[in-house]
Amino acid sequence: MAFLRAMLKLATVSLLLSGILSAAYGYHRVELQSGAALRGHIVLERADRYFVDLGYDVIEVPKPAVRSIVEIDEANAEVLDAPKSDALYRTTNVQGDQPVGQWVDTLGEAVGLVQTPTGLGSGFIIHEDGYLVTNDHVIAGEHKISVTIFKQGKRELSKVTYDNVRIVATSSDLDLALLKIETDAFTEPFKVVPLASVDQGLSEGQTVFAIGSPLGLDRTVSQGIISVANRVINGRLYLQTTTQINPGNSGGPLFNLRGEVVGVNNMKIAAVGAEGLGFSISSRVLKSFLDNRDAYAFDPRNPNSGFRYLAPPKAK
Repeated sequence: MAFLRAMLKLATVSLLLSGILSAAYGYHRVELQSGAALRGHIVLERADRYFVDLGYDVIEVPKPAVRSIVEIDEANAEVLDAPKSDALYRTTNVQGDQPVGQWVDTLGEAVGLVQTPTGLGSGFIIHEDGYLVTNDHVIAGEHKISVTIFKQGKRELSKVTYDNVRIVATSSDLDLALLKIETDAFTEPFKVVPLASVDQGLSEGQTVFAIGSPLGLDRTVSQGIISVANRVINGRLYLQTTTQINPGNSGGPLFNLRGEVVGVNNMKIAAVGAEGLGFSISSRVLKSFLDNRDAYAFDPRNPNSGFRYLAPPKAK
């Protein structure tokens, strides 16, 4: 076996130098049943094991020890696999931060302007089939909804507006809504943004930034920090941030420097003399809403659809 590993290593080095291996096998994250993970090129697959090139060694990984294999884009360390089964969103395992300026073009095409006859807000696409998240108050009471996406061309941005938008699920209590942009089968897949992993957490002072359409001003970027990671207001759990949140930012994404959505921008406190008091709904709450979207399913015949829990009777 040691001889086989040595031969594989020599073959791997030769192929890498020629650039053939990267094109043939790609770069992968191999997640193990133990919770650990490996990153490298899968250079050989046998009936019972994988051989993974880590760049400095080739190791054998028994198949029963593997929980999942995810294809990675080496340039951006972005997870490229489609959401599993009925999941509508994806998470990444990006290591290291990037400056805000490097993220804007990458993420901006997945952030859209949400418009109704009575107002506007922002939203972001979480699934390439056109599933989009926004605030409930952006679309509450409305059935005619349009979404404008700003696509990056070679020399300029182009606006593409979709008028056939369906409400999939909504919750006034959480102030979250899931929309679906209805397109034909020949439309290109939408660009998406990943949600932050729950176990990564946030800390006070961490840099975050928002992309949205405050007052209808397209693709506006604002930057700030997390002031408080857990702030409860009127029974809702928020991220408090110094990032500028203005009317029109509602429903847009709040990103960390790994390019992951950590919150859904929701409101600001505009008291006299108060500055830098913006609030976003945590991605933990968003993922719970998406995972349990059947409970919040929207019925156009009954705008008050979804489970509602009555107050308990008062003691006499």
